[in-house]
Amino acid sequence: MAVWPADEEELACVWQYGRDRGLPPLILGRGSNVLAPDEGWPGLVVITTALRRAEWRENSVRAGAGCSLALLAQEAAARSLSGLEFACGIPGALGGAIVMNAGAYGGDMSGLTTRVRLWSPESGGREYSGTEMGFSYRRSALPAGGRCVTEVELRLRPDAQAAILGRMAEYRERRRQTQPLAVASAGSVFRNPAGDFAGRLIDRAGWKGRRIGGAEVSSRNANFIVNRGGATAAEIKELIAAVRADVERRFRVRLETEVRIL
Repeated sequence: MAVWPADEEELACVWQYGRDRGLPPLILGRGSNVLAPDEGWPGLVVITTALRRAEWRENSVRAGAGCSLALLAQEAAARSLSGLEFACGIPGALGGAIVMNAGAYGGDMSGLTTRVRLWSPESGGREYSGTEMGFSYRRSALPAGGRCVTEVELRLRPDAQAAILGRMAEYRERRRQTQPLAVASAGSVFRNPAGDFAGRLIDRAGWKGRRIGGAEVSSRNANFIVNRGGATAAEIKELIAAVRADVERRFRVRLETEVRIL
């Protein structure tokens, strides 16, 4: 069962509904970096995309967790505000971007986030500073369940609109050239290890184009596993495990997944 609460009051009602019926909650935004199980989720899927109110101030925005990250980047550019250019091609929602400290091209959420509002069934809605989020590379201190991001405040900076749009165009073109955007995937599979790139190691190990069932290591970017038709989550997980084991055997590097596997 999936539900789309529009505010914290509805979120509390949904949570109680699930608790009363023994349905474990799964908080989900746009699901862009998530691999769901073939059998589905056995509980309540709480989708935050209805939480998308945005209040723009002089050099900042306070936005709901369900706001599209890419659309926020476009709106910031329209206001001549810089900082979100790296997010122009990221297909996720703001809440998920906070949980995993999404980033690209030298920018990430930790550098912009000043306040985060979290809701939990124990304490309701509470606000935390950006430093309290415990951001690190593709991580925050937030647990996978139990607390839900509802609002985020981002601090941006004024810049010439032409310069902002130029950077966004450059990043979009780099994505088009280096990522398999035309094929279904769950995004980057592995976090980059310190001082290296996961895709480079996977490519060196000879995995580009190799398949298990309908799941294939992308020939364009080896850190993507694409669905060539009818791929199951089990096949994708099997391919992830095989790639990780081979890279570790060859290069003594243990790759950690960036994609969230439910």
